[in-house]
Amino acid sequence: MVSARAAQVLVASNRGPVSYALGDDGTLTSRRGGGGMVSGLSAIGQDADSLWVCSALGDGDREAVRRGVAEPGVRMLDIDASVHADAYNGIANSVLWFVHHMLYQTPLEPVFDAEFRRQWGAYETYNRAFAQALAEAAADGATVLVQDYHLALVPGMLRELRPDLRIGHFSHTPWAPVEYFRMLPDDVAEQLLRGMLGADRLGFLTHRWADAFTRCCSVVLGGTGSTRIGVHALGADAEFLRQRAHEPDVESRMAALRAEIGAGRQAIVRVDRTELSKNIVRGLLAYRQLLEERAEWRERVVHVAFAYPSRQDLAVYREYTAEVARVASSINSAYGRPGWTPVVLHVKDDFARSLAAYRLADVALVNPIRDGMNLVAKEVPVVSDEGCALVLSREAGAWEELGSDALVVNPYDVSGTASALHEALSMGREERAARTKRLAAAATALPPQRWFLDQVEALRSADGR
Repeated sequence: MVSARAAQVLVASNRGPVSYALGDDGTLTSRRGGGGMVSGLSAIGQDADSLWVCSALGDGDREAVRRGVAEPGVRMLDIDASVHADAYNGIANSVLWFVHHMLYQTPLEPVFDAEFRRQWGAYETYNRAFAQALAEAAADGATVLVQDYHLALVPGMLRELRPDLRIGHFSHTPWAPVEYFRMLPDDVAEQLLRGMLGADRLGFLTHRWADAFTRCCSVVLGGTGSTRIGVHALGADAEFLRQRAHEPDVESRMAALRAEIGAGRQAIVRVDRTELSKNIVRGLLAYRQLLEERAEWRERVVHVAFAYPSRQDLAVYREYTAEVARVASSINSAYGRPGWTPVVLHVKDDFARSLAAYRLADVALVNPIRDGMNLVAKEVPVVSDEGCALVLSREAGAWEELGSDALVVNPYDVSGTASALHEALSMGREERAARTKRLAAAATALPPQRWFLDQVEALRSADGR
């Protein structure tokens, strides 16, 4: 049944553009989200004919739903907390994320047993709740864009409920090569692909990920049917970043960072969540090897590493976060001198401090094992004050656009990464500035709002269906 206030453009994602916190006194406070995805999807605006459907993620969100508190154009779904936990942590983040980022230690994992099947049922329930909410809220012939691996089954479920809709799905992660994807149970692999192919059009960040998906469909299903495939390389929001990077709180954090780095020293900067795929530990080991083998850099460089905790409700992430801190501490113990701390590690998320580090960076280290895009690689060149050499993993989606002006590394090769850091630190000022200018141009080629609107237009066009 279509609702009375039916929407013409709908977006569905696990996390929405706003979250709520519940105070001790029972008051609710809202906070707007940030990042490239939120900026891009916000292009739908808050008009009466657009709607963003998302999940209530915490007690504050659920209380907001119960009280009927909502922002215009946003609908939160209060899905049972245990169902969400099984779907989000049990399947999306502990199975699908691991498959697409190729993170399993295969002698021991994965194990697809009865517990997996129970959690898979929750994933189906979670996706069905989104499909039903979208079906109820969409106007006749409306455009629906579903986001990411959390909601891979939604297109197929929604197609059954509302065949009149124009349905798109966008993957913000890599897509696994077929040999790795087929670790999934055969019926689950087929269900995932058929769920995605319920869309009229599927979007990916790079040609590599799109080709991997097509190959999986070819091997598992025999083809992609009538579903169209598109590539939209999400870019940095240059206008927002440049303005935000020169606000007073960023300036004050720059002063603090300069004091931590010390006068006359270069800074190697990384800004990441302590996500397993970000490869922070090998980056630290490469820096350690640089100091060991290139003694000339001792006391002349500081590694500013922002490693913001991620998914700490999962044991493997807590262990990884602890390992990052342990390796950083061991480097400081081995090489530190009075007045020089080789690694400056910050673990408390602070966007203003991240922007300050972007502006100060002489070298940016972005070395993920595997990454759908990696916006940090695009953001640093946009806001860099003096020019910044980019050391970039060939396994980051951003490599497809930025590789020609970056120093490209194999993320598993610690020695090779150490050599790249040496080359980056040794790069002349003029070459660094010229590379940064070209990197910034490539990084902003498809800003978030254009990225989103291009998908809407392609989906609505005759050849997008």
